[in-house]
Amino acid sequence: MTTPEEPEPGLRARLVEVGVDLVAAEGAQALTLREIARRAGVSHGAPRRHFPTHLELLSAIARRGFDALGERAREALAAGGGTAGPREQVAALGRAYLDYAFGNRGMYELMFRHDLLSSGHLGLRDTSLPLFGMLVDLVGRARPDADARAVAGALWANLHGIAQLWCWGSLQLATGSEDHTPLLRTVLDAHLGPGSAR
Repeated sequence: MTTPEEPEPGLRARLVEVGVDLVAAEGAQALTLREIARRAGVSHGAPRRHFPTHLELLSAIARRGFDALGERAREALAAGGGTAGPREQVAALGRAYLDYAFGNRGMYELMFRHDLLSSGHLGLRDTSLPLFGMLVDLVGRARPDADARAVAGALWANLHGIAQLWCWGSLQLATGSEDHTPLLRTVLDAHLGPGSAR
């Protein structure tokens, strides 16, 4: 067990790290204050010294997911070396988004919980909204004739739907395919217009 003298930042960071590991191993439903405290080796009341509510601890854990997704998005865009057009960049973002969702199912589920996003705890919106802004900017360049925010919202909703239904196994069953790439291409065509020959 830890002592009350343990520096606050050390315990705070450990609680978040334990939560990140727990959501990766067992999913978002496993993230109880009691279980996080147990795995961190502290009393079940200790997390409340740093996170007064369960929502605040969940928000801090989800923020780590948005940070990781943001890093993947930046890497995907940088991989084009500055030569990719806006449509190709949107495609790269879409692939990065789906890959993250498929590889981090528990964290992905946690990140998009409405109660976390709507609460604004710990600046979670400050981390999530810039990712959407990145998509809006690229859509605006790919479709200067359209309402970029509306098109980006619809495109994101399609990507989110693919991610969720793929993780549940529903799309594989419905499409008879284990390859989600054609779905991504169809989404891009639907929202950005037909692309070049594949």
